[in-house]
Amino acid sequence: MLVKEIMAKQVITIDADASVFDACMIYKEKKVGCLVVTKGETCAGIVTERDLIERTICQQRNPEKTKVYEIMSQNIKVVSALDTVEKALETMKHYKIKKLPVISSQKVVGIITVTDIAIARPDLSERFMESWMKAQWRD
Repeated sequence: MLVKEIMAKQVITIDADASVFDACMIYKEKKVGCLVVTKGETCAGIVTERDLIERTICQQRNPEKTKVYEIMSQNIKVVSALDTVEKALETMKHYKIKKLPVISSQKVVGIITVTDIAIARPDLSERFMESWMKAQWRD
């Protein structure tokens, strides 16, 4: 099974130059777990709720003046739309992440999460969760 078959195609993105306040408003409106940060059509990073809390609120930064690129997680892992679901899951497991932007020709075309995989391939999800829990206890 390929990533493109189960990925969410409606990716909520935000421009790297947008304000953190704008990111918060998108979170409020769309009720998503992350925002994929773009520069043009390419993936520049990802912003999670944790990034917003730790890199803005806890550092007492002004969300209206702070830019998304200043707080986003950079050097993120991505997966190709033509990769297998197994490869996406292995990437998630290796890097201990739960979401992967999906790219095709360097453009963001979707996002795949552990939940997407759990629904489409519960057999893979069970093995992943077992190894995930073991890894969490070791760290």
